[in-house]
Amino acid sequence: MASPGRSDLGEVAPGIKASERRTAVAIADLEWREMEADDYGTNEAQDSDFPTAERSRLQEMLSLLGLETYQAQKLSLQDALQISSDSMRNWAPQAPKDLPWNFLRKLQALNAEARNTTMVLDVPPDARPMEKESQMEEEIIYWDAADDISADIYSFSELPTPDTPVNPLDLLCALLLSSDGFLQQEIVLKMSLCQFALPLVLPDSENHYHTFLLWALRAVVRTWWAQPPRGVGGLREDSAVLSRAPTFAFVRMEVSSNSKSQLLNAVLSPSHRPRDCFWHRDLSVGTNPREIADGLVEVSWFLPSGREDLDVFPEPVAFLNLRGDIGSHWLQFKLLTEISSAVFILTDNISRKDYKLLYSLRGSATKYYFILSPYRGKRNTNLRFLNKLIPVLKMDHSHVLVKVSSTDSAGFVRRVRSIVAHVARSPCRRLSVEEMAHAARKLGLRVDEDCDECQRAKQRMERITRRIKDCDAYRRDELWLQGDPWRKAAQVEKELCQAQRAGDPPDKGRAELGHRLLELRAQQNRQDPAWGLQEFIAGISSASLAEKQYFLRWMEWGLARVAQPRPRQPPETILSLRPKHCGMVDFGELLWPEPLGVEHFLREMGQFYEAESCLVEAGKLPAGQRRFAHFPGLALELLLKGLPLELIDGSTLSTPLHWVTGLLKELHVRLERRSRLVVLSALGAPGTGKSTLLNTMFGLRFATGRGCGPRGAFMQLVTVAENFSQDLGCDHILVIDSGGLIGGALTAAGERFELEASLATLLMGLSNVTVVSLAETRDIPPAVLHAFLRLEKTGHVPNYQFVYQNLQDACVPGPRPRDRRPLLDPPGDVSRAGAQMEKQGDGIRTLADLAFCDPEKQHVWHIPGLWHGVPPMAAVSLGYSEAIFELKRCLLENIRNGLSNQNKNIQQLIELVRRL
Repeated sequence: MASPGRSDLGEVAPGIKASERRTAVAIADLEWREMEADDYGTNEAQDSDFPTAERSRLQEMLSLLGLETYQAQKLSLQDALQISSDSMRNWAPQAPKDLPWNFLRKLQALNAEARNTTMVLDVPPDARPMEKESQMEEEIIYWDAADDISADIYSFSELPTPDTPVNPLDLLCALLLSSDGFLQQEIVLKMSLCQFALPLVLPDSENHYHTFLLWALRAVVRTWWAQPPRGVGGLREDSAVLSRAPTFAFVRMEVSSNSKSQLLNAVLSPSHRPRDCFWHRDLSVGTNPREIADGLVEVSWFLPSGREDLDVFPEPVAFLNLRGDIGSHWLQFKLLTEISSAVFILTDNISRKDYKLLYSLRGSATKYYFILSPYRGKRNTNLRFLNKLIPVLKMDHSHVLVKVSSTDSAGFVRRVRSIVAHVARSPCRRLSVEEMAHAARKLGLRVDEDCDECQRAKQRMERITRRIKDCDAYRRDELWLQGDPWRKAAQVEKELCQAQRAGDPPDKGRAELGHRLLELRAQQNRQDPAWGLQEFIAGISSASLAEKQYFLRWMEWGLARVAQPRPRQPPETILSLRPKHCGMVDFGELLWPEPLGVEHFLREMGQFYEAESCLVEAGKLPAGQRRFAHFPGLALELLLKGLPLELIDGSTLSTPLHWVTGLLKELHVRLERRSRLVVLSALGAPGTGKSTLLNTMFGLRFATGRGCGPRGAFMQLVTVAENFSQDLGCDHILVIDSGGLIGGALTAAGERFELEASLATLLMGLSNVTVVSLAETRDIPPAVLHAFLRLEKTGHVPNYQFVYQNLQDACVPGPRPRDRRPLLDPPGDVSRAGAQMEKQGDGIRTLADLAFCDPEKQHVWHIPGLWHGVPPMAAVSLGYSEAIFELKRCLLENIRNGLSNQNKNIQQLIELVRRL
């Protein structure tokens, strides 16, 4: 089966023949070689040896990092997310082969120090990569004024440290070159949440194929404060690859004693809040010479928050950074000149060769600015070439900036910002990343999105979404089974269950309910899947596993684009994340408008399977006439590849029992001997951060953000590495997110509360471990307390951890005295009401009064605030990441030590679902 990795991507771009692409690459390369030959002559021996040397350098780096085995079969997202013994310890790499895995672990946990990876053991000198003499961009260069300018006077301020032989940018490039398209996408998404600069053009020196990472950036979503010239501003959210913004490229020509990356970071940061978006020499391991990362183009955005003290620009602005010298990376530089609003060229001096290079840009619509730090004695030479370039590049003298050691740094940064702001205000080129990819194709760069599987999946998605004009109407007309028929069937099933639970003997009423249920299921079964659902089923039935994954991602984004826009909040409430509805809600009232998503297509498939299974079970339909028996197998493939599947339908607050058990049976068949499960659930009111917590802990994809996702409970499967499963005592962890099922208040009518309590009992009853997210409330949600009281009677109480998440503070130094207090203080009225419904009366004064609760044990966690700073430019706080890691370690320790309930196999889980 084809891998979606680099080897399969972009052989031929849409609309561009392979011969044309090769010609474009050859012309760009020839232009530079001809200019170089004019100045220095052509050394044929060196030219013929150059590709071999480049291949050797890349292969040596991959071998050093232990990634050479992932060149034929790429590293997948599932490989990176497996739970191993390393998941339980905060370990430091002891050899270069540990570096990629340590980086991935930290990035998964949104650790802001993921790039600061160092090793604890020294590396022998002969094992280090050779230092590149031409690597000078990120180093401070000192010279003697009396000396001529020659290579032997350059000395680096710092040498590579023995404990870290790999530059972080080399590590990133090697890892991306070894990853498939879906792991690349996950790496870039996590980097964006850490506010790291993102890779835009990935160099591959061995194959001389540079890749424009459009697909890898697709998952990144940006939110910013948009202030129109007139009227009230508001938050806007859009894909990072679709929104247009003025773009400014910073490049180095030959030698520059000014660091581009440090200058970019200063331009992006308010004076009192420095940010390190771009890696630079003053970070802990930034001085190690780059071996394979030259030619990398990075992108970062400034996004306004609506606060004047933080917003250095009033609108989104993109910044590009080319690593290495423009002469050695002419193709990347040419791309930057065609996609940027302005290009800043940093250099110490302009030579004849540089002049000829820049002269070739005549006629360009891009604005050019020079930042010079000239050597003594070269002033006249620089002025001569600048005066020649001014009419060619349509510059004036204001386009030349000089920065030397005596220059006021803060004032210089303000000047660069004022130039950027001036260009952005004036008519200038504004491109989206998607439009930049078109320019990259024309120049002969490959685009990662251009593989046949990705393009076929995109075309199928467009055929489906093109017909969706109104999401509500589409759900009503095309996804008919999950509307009124499902709601009515769910209500009848609920009444049947209540009658059975009461222990009443079979009577006419129960028989009528059973007959009514069969009528509703027969009515559903007479329907055929609508055209859109048939296309969806064809998409997930593809013989290519990669095409299935591409199709699902495209569907997620395509449906998000056609969904109705949601009202946005003012900036001061970005961090509050409180649930929208805290008061009493009618059972039939939606908590929030549920946007159309992939889960609705899967829910429709589940209803076809549910109706058919119900009729077969009742003997009303021969098993040989089944049409939808293969649906659970199709859905299971998606679960195994990381898609969350719905366990409890959020629209009806009910469980499609045949569908869920069908999925679990397929899972049992697929996993065979590796079927030991631990079930971990997270409960809490909407907006308490539980989905983000699970995603950070295990690298999952549960929907986050209040009022913008599905309302049901979803499950994802996490694999335990085979060499660790015996120690941990399970082969997989089934993680369940309660979504928006559990409200934060008690409904007076009691009907919704009864449903919430039953669903909480179901989720906790299935679980070995339960995490209860308390957020800003002192009280446990009444439905959760109700579930605890019910389960205490059965003797089945999961290992539980209560998590207090600080959703207001941007930075919290550590645990506070109140950590355990919310659980020990007397509960509020709603919690007491929940206890009274279980006829416990006022005997339950606190949770500690319950028999299973031991307040002396560590069950309560305080998690610091998610953000360090103010969004949208805030990174995830280091305190949040470290606290989540400690919670994860504790949960895994409890599982390994048998503190959770006895682990289940899938057959036992199926029976438990039926009983509960």
